[in-house]
Amino acid sequence: MNSFYSKWLGGKHGAIELAILAAFIFVVMPLWLDIFRLNMVGKYLTYAFAAVGLVMVWGYGGILSLGQGVFFGIGGYCMAMFLKLEASDPVSTAHQTTPGIPDFMDWNQVTHLPLFWEPFHSLTFTLIAVVVAPLVMAYIIGAAMFKRRVGGVYFSIITQAIAAILTILVVGQQGMTGGINGITDLKTLHGWNINSDAAKYALYYVNGALLIGVIMLCKFVLSSKLGRLLLAMRDKEDRVRFSGYDVANFKIFTFCLGAVISAIGGAMFTLQVGFMSPSFVGIVPSIEMVIFAAIGGRMSLVGAVYGTLLVNYGKTVFSESFPSLWLFFMGAMFIVVVMFFPKGLSGLYDTYLKVWLGHLVTKFGKSGLPEKLNPIKTELQNGK
Repeated sequence: MNSFYSKWLGGKHGAIELAILAAFIFVVMPLWLDIFRLNMVGKYLTYAFAAVGLVMVWGYGGILSLGQGVFFGIGGYCMAMFLKLEASDPVSTAHQTTPGIPDFMDWNQVTHLPLFWEPFHSLTFTLIAVVVAPLVMAYIIGAAMFKRRVGGVYFSIITQAIAAILTILVVGQQGMTGGINGITDLKTLHGWNINSDAAKYALYYVNGALLIGVIMLCKFVLSSKLGRLLLAMRDKEDRVRFSGYDVANFKIFTFCLGAVISAIGGAMFTLQVGFMSPSFVGIVPSIEMVIFAAIGGRMSLVGAVYGTLLVNYGKTVFSESFPSLWLFFMGAMFIVVVMFFPKGLSGLYDTYLKVWLGHLVTKFGKSGLPEKLNPIKTELQNGK
């Protein structure tokens, strides 16, 4: 049991964090919100996958990627292609010039389904592609960059350029990808209406479970020798290299892990929202994902989720009430966090709440405190 706590949950304190997050996602939100707002929270949680991936890549790996939207979009488009093919059966598209192909292809005088679309008739292939496609792309980018010791701001600029290139490619190939409008009008998953209220509830819970599972996987990685090497590599890369480790391979692994996590979020986004477009692939969404991680705390997996929820909730409220000001709100939030709370929301806990709890521990002693505060007492006594 102790091994489970330490490896998959990050110790008892990590287990408490995850339990609170799980209660917030699975109990508080469904009881508090109607289905419309709950579906919006589900959409925000899909962005949290990208933020969690960035905590691994940027916070622990020391690699600032400004192109996570690329992998989010790859996962989303893979799922959208399957759903669109299911919605484009010959009966439903009998009114088209060429029945049996997506409507946007028919509008662009495409007379047959492109070869690379064919495998996406299979849900099994689609689920594999959601993982493998971003993994392969991340490996190619990572190997090309890290093997040549390209890092820092140069790597960030290159990933940003890749996001811009992919956006231009998707928009330009309108007959193959849906262009600027994206892939829309997605209705069913193996005949199951994904737009029904029951489906939205089910997908919300699946999305939440996957997010918790991804966080546990990341905690497992960080608790291993690899996790310790990532921290050492981030702070003293040359020393790790001189110790005989291949730093490039560690960076490639971390970058690939972050890419796959982001792609899973993209696939869930498509299922919950019912479309995918290039507006979620380019530079702007990639930078927003960095903001999510920064506000939550780039060293906190759970904090990244809260940061994502906070920013997107603020965006929704401000865009509804002050449509022309929400971008300024996001920029101001980022500036305030960077200037005054460099460790994000998780840093507030470490700086203030944990100290306050420590005073309680000192004042009342272990016997006078709830059992759940004991791990915090132990951390304080150990100087953490």
